Amino acid sequence: MGGAISLLAVNFIIAQIFVVAFLIIAAKSREKKPAIWCAAGFTVASLSAVFETALPFSVVPKLFAVGAFASVLAGFILIRIALGFFYRVPTRLPLLAGFFLASVILDLLIYDLPRGTIKHAFFYQLPFFVIQMWSASTIVRSKRRFPADWILGGLLVLTSVYYLVKIYAAIAAGAGATASDYLGTPFALISQALGAMLIVATGIAMLGVMVKEIIDEARASSELDALSGLYNRRGFVDRLTSVLETAGADGPGTLILADLDRFKLVNDTYGHHAGDGVIGQFSRVLVELMPSRAVAARLGGEEFAVFLPRLGLAEARVLAHGMRAALASTRIDGLPESVTITASFGVAALVLGESLEAAMQRADKALYVAKAGGRNRVECAEQPATGEPVGSLRVGRQ
Repeated sequence: MGGAISLLAVNFIIAQIFVVAFLIIAAKSREKKPAIWCAAGFTVASLSAVFETALPFSVVPKLFAVGAFASVLAGFILIRIALGFFYRVPTRLPLLAGFFLASVILDLLIYDLPRGTIKHAFFYQLPFFVIQMWSASTIVRSKRRFPADWILGGLLVLTSVYYLVKIYAAIAAGAGATASDYLGTPFALISQALGAMLIVATGIAMLGVMVKEIIDEARASSELDALSGLYNRRGFVDRLTSVLETAGADGPGTLILADLDRFKLVNDTYGHHAGDGVIGQFSRVLVELMPSRAVAARLGGEEFAVFLPRLGLAEARVLAHGMRAALASTRIDGLPESVTITASFGVAALVLGESLEAAMQRADKALYVAKAGGRNRVECAEQPATGEPVGSLRVGRQ
């Protein structure tokens, strides 16, 4: 019995460690619900260790035996709810509540059946198998397909299989004649040891997918411009790196640089709030008109860039004219109706072997020509005589 109680204590401590870990994740995550529900699940499930430890010494063993069963199952259901929130899969709370109530009633009905028999073992382990498969199905039904998600799903399936195996183990190893005898049986040692391993593995996997989500959110926010919603300079370069490295024979694509005309005058005359409105509206124009594969960014201030993969100079020039015309005809909140906002554009088609920095310099020169020619214009850069080796991907106007 001492060995089984020691394992129960270890499982209880492990569960509390995971509770703390999930609460920390909740504090750091934008979506707090999944981690909070996971913490609640591990808290409730850990109560089974308390019930099972007190069971042999209780004058009402049935109460503690059913309490141990109910706490583990309730913990698993809370984790299922957490996974539903995390993977954005609908969670039918009344159905889960009905499943829990029916399972507890089932445990009460089989309590007096001979232990160590197929009938008792099957109906005792069945609810745990069902809830674990239910949780695994949540991942399958979601749209996330990262390796960490598949690992978590696999561990949940493995855990569900573990509960099927426990049916055989309870009969082969012996689960005791009564619930009070459980801790003194070899089956208790096997069950607690394997259970601890699966708890740790599954808990780490759940922490892993949630930590990845936090990292992805932090990376996304570090690559996005808060005002425009477009990529910032860093995000723009990161997105273009892989495109330029894998460019095919039809060429990498075309780069458009845009600069809002007399933007400082807008800020000075109508205030920065109006200027922010101009930035937001121009960003929406770029997103609405550019192809789905294109990448748009606000490089800073009133400077914008759009990269059009596998699109030629002539098509990009037409698209830039469409963006120019759309902005000039757009009514912007915070500005008088008589005020027209325009932008100038420089277009440069990248050649094979050319670096992004070189293309940016050519597009920037074309943009300067557009500005000098009276603004609200589109100018195209000349093609270079020879391409530069793919190297620096620095972005910046010279």
